[in-house]
Amino acid sequence: MRQGPVVLLGCGRLGSAMVEGWLLTGSVDPAELIILTPSTKPAAERARVLGARINPPADELAGARCLVLAVKPAMWRAASEPVVGALAKDTAIVSVMAGVRAGDLSAGFQGRPIARVMPTTAVAWGQGVAAIHAEDPQARTLAHGLFQPLADIVDLDDEDLMDAATAVAGSGPAYLHAFTQALAKAAQDVGLPPETALTLARGAARSAAASARGEGTLESLIGQVASPGGTTEAGLKALNAGGQLDRAVADAVRAALNRARDLSA
Repeated sequence: MRQGPVVLLGCGRLGSAMVEGWLLTGSVDPAELIILTPSTKPAAERARVLGARINPPADELAGARCLVLAVKPAMWRAASEPVVGALAKDTAIVSVMAGVRAGDLSAGFQGRPIARVMPTTAVAWGQGVAAIHAEDPQARTLAHGLFQPLADIVDLDDEDLMDAATAVAGSGPAYLHAFTQALAKAAQDVGLPPETALTLARGAARSAAASARGEGTLESLIGQVASPGGTTEAGLKALNAGGQLDRAVADAVRAALNRARDLSA
């Protein structure tokens, strides 16, 4: 596999999360990291202190083993145009953008090998999840090397499933935060002070996340908390009365999936 620096194009929320994860795990040597960003970002500045190069001259991109594309989907062509000609012909392109198809990326990057990755922002703490699709074996291996230390990896042979992965894992953390917010509001409604309500709701979410990393099915994890005839079981029955929780989650995933498909159109 080609050796050389990793180039990150775009350092917004997800790009910054990847930088933080690489620095935390040591999986990308800062001295082998090039960050291209139009504005100052705290994560990029931390990487710079450790030896990363920020917005170097284009000729320093020629030796890159891969370019990680982390810009907004609507901007990728304009953002990529200045750097395409500076990359070697065998530099792999690793896209973390929702909805942009591998075929379009291959055309835009003049036939270079493509891997698509859908990571969550928890890669910043080495606790993310990432779906990977790549037809090119070396691009797939390279993507694994970048994200395996930061996330649980799911390989998808069918690129069409990347949109579904985006709707579930990419958007899922926001759904869970929204639920936590609703839980905190409900806690206030039954008399708890706002700060106490938020602390309890956040703690419940953190406890659930910690237990989800262990062994056992989700059903068994629910059973560990919800004793038959107890308070939790009563709450769960109310939460999903008439299948309302299942329908709401299914609607959220379907809406996100449709939007991902719109972006790829």
